[in-house]
Amino acid sequence: MPASISRPKAQNLPDYAVETRLLSKTYRARGRQEAKLALDSVSLTIPRGSFFGLLGPNGAGKSTLINILAGLVVKSSGHAYVWGYDTVDDERMARAAIGVVPQELNLDPFFTPREMLEVQAGLYGVPAAERRTDEILEAVGLADKAHAYARTLSGGMRRRLLVAKAMVHNPPVLVLDEPTAGVDIQLRQQLWAYVKGLNDAGTTILLTTHYLEEAEELCDRIAIIDQGKVVADEETQALLHRLDSKMLTVVVDRDLEETPPVLAAFNPELKNRRRLTFRFKPSRIKIGAILAAFDTAGLSIIDLITEEADLEDIFLRLTRHDPIAAPPSARLS
Repeated sequence: MPASISRPKAQNLPDYAVETRLLSKTYRARGRQEAKLALDSVSLTIPRGSFFGLLGPNGAGKSTLINILAGLVVKSSGHAYVWGYDTVDDERMARAAIGVVPQELNLDPFFTPREMLEVQAGLYGVPAAERRTDEILEAVGLADKAHAYARTLSGGMRRRLLVAKAMVHNPPVLVLDEPTAGVDIQLRQQLWAYVKGLNDAGTTILLTTHYLEEAEELCDRIAIIDQGKVVADEETQALLHRLDSKMLTVVVDRDLEETPPVLAAFNPELKNRRRLTFRFKPSRIKIGAILAAFDTAGLSIIDLITEEADLEDIFLRLTRHDPIAAPPSARLS
């Protein structure tokens, strides 16, 4: 079992909570010659204290990467480090530095949540006086179920219990693999409030999720992995600016039979005779120029709405496998 984590002194803290260098994993089916390349020379650096999102379609290699970091899967080549510890050469310390919330609901049905957390803390060597069992159960909304058998818990409750188990040894790196799947909105917000508090206190969070709006709101940096390769790894805001696309809808004060020439230069779409929609690249056209054109045309603006590219747009562009969705210049390796 992993050793109890001993945090390095401040001057010895690693720059990166997680680092991989040319990490690859090939699965070979027994009795078959063909092999599946799950990870292909993945190099990532997750800064200490960050809230990092790891996104990708099903089968992209996210779970393989997490399982290598957790010591559950043997890499084929390359290197992986957790809190500065090599996951092979310093396996015990690397595993003690990470807490993982898996996708699978793997729980002993005959243990209560409190018993599970106490056993987990014991396995990690956490002294009884330093255990935070009640605090953690309260944080994940299971305080009232502390003495109920796990088999009686709902799916959402079981998932929150997995989150609690990953926290018992106070790891400096917490991996959340689809943590809010099946969790209702109120409890999801409660969970995120607690996780953000952990991050504010210095815990590095590595999140995988299919709720892209969560990643966009929570993560300060995001990597996208597809077919075992990293296709993007940037600060969230920089990633969102990749598409260089914005939509502006303007409602004017009177009906228009056609688009005034000064506005037609921006190629708008005229809808309902009073609503014009512009799609443009902010790097080439400033929104102020469009608005000034309305003044030149003698039109008063009643309302306007702007929409920018979101993380879903970026995700789809980088993970679609057609020639126009993700041009080579957009893919990073």
